[in-house]
Amino acid sequence: MFKKLLILAGVLGVAALVARKVKASNDERALWHEATTAPDLR
Repeated sequence: MFKKLLILAGVLGVAALVARKVKASNDERALWHEATTAPDLR
């Protein structure tokens, strides 16, 4: 029983790290897109 809980905690921890990396990557891409596109001066 304890081994299953430990494995589950490990899987959840890895999933949280992956989700954080994906969010950081998306935020970085959005920031670069905003910084490198020409402003709309209309």
